[in-house]
Amino acid sequence: MKTLSELTEREVIALAIASEEEDSRIYQTFADKLRTDFPSSAEIFDDMAEEERHHRNSLYDFYRERFGEHLPPIRREDVRGFLKRRTVWWNSGLDLDKMRREAELMELQAANFYEKAAQQTLDVSVRELFTKLAEVERDHERKAEELHAAHLTENAEAAEREAQRRLIVLQYVQPGLAGLIDGSVSTLAPLFAAAFATQNNWETFLVGLAASVGAGISMGLTEALSDDGQITGRGSPVLRGLICGLMTAVGGLGHTLPYLVPDSWPNAFLIATSIASVVVAVELVAISWIRTRYMDTPFLRAAFQVIVGGVLVLLAGIFIGNA
Repeated sequence: MKTLSELTEREVIALAIASEEEDSRIYQTFADKLRTDFPSSAEIFDDMAEEERHHRNSLYDFYRERFGEHLPPIRREDVRGFLKRRTVWWNSGLDLDKMRREAELMELQAANFYEKAAQQTLDVSVRELFTKLAEVERDHERKAEELHAAHLTENAEAAEREAQRRLIVLQYVQPGLAGLIDGSVSTLAPLFAAAFATQNNWETFLVGLAASVGAGISMGLTEALSDDGQITGRGSPVLRGLICGLMTAVGGLGHTLPYLVPDSWPNAFLIATSIASVVVAVELVAISWIRTRYMDTPFLRAAFQVIVGGVLVLLAGIFIGNA
């Protein structure tokens, strides 16, 4: 493996051609991923990819004039210390902001590397070549800013912000809310049935713990296996499953933990049940707020729907426990 300073001018130009070609494919991949939800940003990456192809063609024309048609088979991996591109395009969770940051990093890395290489080499012609390549990369940064201003008008930015919000709701809020609702509501019946049947805090806690953990595992698997995200755009099934399962367990444990009040305390059952009831009320209000904040459901309507459902499940548990 050679260092960059050990390469011939022919090899350096060939390496630059290969790098420009690779960057154009990366930008085109970004554009294709964004085209459905962020068409304006997709156009930016389309133009950046075209710019990279244009510079690649210019470099190749220069190469052909001096060295002919054949390009030596040299790659980034063949040069010690040469900048490497991270394979971020394989990441299913790659979003618009990450793509923009990656593009900025790509251009900055290339420009800085060529400038540093120009300072290190003793060959005048190679130094001039490195300097020219650095200027090209700096021009890419400027071009990216121009394209951003040209394509992302105020209306386009507003539309993309709304699309970004929609994706956040689909990929994070919905699975988390589904888990919180299930954990907060479905565990009420077994918990309060055990509480009123046994009048024993520790036994009630064990029932609630089992119900919460079991519901978390079940809901997590259901969410992860029900949709791989390829068609719906809901993101990684593993991440959604983890979010849903965790929030389910949290929802159930919220009103289970009060039953850790020791049975040896005076009125221990009454204290634990009173605290658990307050926690249930807080959970239902929180669910209503989240639905209002992210699902555009009026708060009173959301509160009515959630509270009515929660109260019915709670009464069912109390009735069964007293049977």
